[in-house]
Amino acid sequence: MPRIEDVMTREVVSVTPETDLLRAMRLLLYHFISGMPVVDAQGRLVGMLSQKDCLRAALHAGYHAGQGGLVGDAMRAPVECLTPDLDILSAAERILSGPYRRFPVMEGSRIAGILSRSDLLRALAAAREASG
Repeated sequence: MPRIEDVMTREVVSVTPETDLLRAMRLLLYHFISGMPVVDAQGRLVGMLSQKDCLRAALHAGYHAGQGGLVGDAMRAPVECLTPDLDILSAAERILSGPYRRFPVMEGSRIAGILSRSDLLRALAAAREASG
């Protein structure tokens, strides 16, 4: 059975809590991703920012005629994480049981990658094709 480390996305796009929210939104759109980790100056995970978080912040700013603000004001924390050695079926169950589309994959305090629903679908389809 493949593990998360076999199917996760290793090139992680991230932002800091001090990043302008509009810049973060542009990164999400540019990279065609639904969310990304928020890291501190030392690269430690401090939160996650999703398209939904950005939309909520933009709607709030629209009601109050304000600017978008900073990522730190819109991100969610604490973050549920996965480990690289978890099998993909267990990971799929975790993703299905909650509202999140992607999870950071942690090796100790370092972000090793991101596991998204799309990563899992690709892996499950490939496993099915390989088995005939």
